[in-house]
Amino acid sequence: MTARVPAKVNLQLSVGPPGADGYHDLVTVFHALALFDEVTVTSANTDSVVVTGEGARSVPLGPDNLAARAVAALVDAVGPGVRDSPGLAIEIRKRIPVAAGLAGGSADAAGALVACNELWGTGLSHQELSEVAARVGSDVGFALLGGTAVGLGRGDRVTPALAAGTYHWVLAFADGQLSTPAVYAACDRLRARAAGPGPAESAGSAGKPASGGRAAPDGKPASGGRPAPGSTADPGGRAAPGVTPASAGRPASGGKAPGGKPASGGRPGTVGPPQLDTALMAALRSGDPAALGPLLSNDLQPAAVSLLPRLRQTLAAGREYGALGGIVSGSGPTCAFLARDGAHARDLAVALAGAGVCRTVASVTGPAPGATVISVPADGRPGGLPGGSEAGRPAGRP
Repeated sequence: MTARVPAKVNLQLSVGPPGADGYHDLVTVFHALALFDEVTVTSANTDSVVVTGEGARSVPLGPDNLAARAVAALVDAVGPGVRDSPGLAIEIRKRIPVAAGLAGGSADAAGALVACNELWGTGLSHQELSEVAARVGSDVGFALLGGTAVGLGRGDRVTPALAAGTYHWVLAFADGQLSTPAVYAACDRLRARAAGPGPAESAGSAGKPASGGRAAPDGKPASGGRPAPGSTADPGGRAAPGVTPASAGRPASGGKAPGGKPASGGRPGTVGPPQLDTALMAALRSGDPAALGPLLSNDLQPAAVSLLPRLRQTLAAGREYGALGGIVSGSGPTCAFLARDGAHARDLAVALAGAGVCRTVASVTGPAPGATVISVPADGRPGGLPGGSEAGRPAGRP
């Protein structure tokens, strides 16, 4: 049984201050990209994980592999009797780079969930699979859903967003990796430095857990932090009760809004609760890439650039070659550039590759579907049960 799973880019990633336990509350806008890993599960005598393709040597092959942990969570949820053999062979074919801010490990976990759901004839709905996904990692639920969605809390409370059109992206893959905990810790340090002496100084001490959840197979834990009570938002672009919407003058990284005003209303450098950018949501509803490009935002971008300074060159090159907008994806170090259309994306990819500011590039579109079963056993009977799945069917029953 094989499932195909997408990469993601965060069109908005707003990071609140760490709580007492070190976790950060998030508001993010996920966007699935047509850059896919494939996960195949097969009944076997023993458990095994094999990884091939992009960054395969960096991915753990034992129980720490996020796809293997997803399978274990599914068995815990349904019961050990669901397994039809003593073991399970998991094969992951990677095109999504590892530790790149594209949620490749979470995608593989989602692929394992939907593939095993079909292989074993478990019959879990999308909602039931999402509940299992939340136990595995913060981005796994979005990898199941795909499309464009708003994520709250640790990013694990996901709601589809109203978005029109198809967007063309160029991904610039860096020669290197970034650890999500290191990026969050750097973000906290930069914010504390901007705030100067005072309470904010202790808000972002290095070494605290940066982004809830256990480490993914690429060494990146599930992004985000524990949700703060009352932090909710309407993905249609309106703020829910208790949330102040971000306008086109949304807070920039480090807690300062354009014009230098503190995001929280306190002294410069202080950071308030994360806010959904309603201007960005309106741009998505319009389907106009020219409106969307200038609104891309990522509170982690200054931290990622501080840890990998050559990302400045990559971002500058994208702007120079006419990208409508450019951003570090998630905790990085991949840079994502929005193009006007397919022809512009091809030209932009060639220009970035020729500039020597990244390891390699890829032209992709979004939004893409979430985890989808694309092949079934030859007898068409997943898990030996009648009524097999059709190729290409999305995860879970309606």
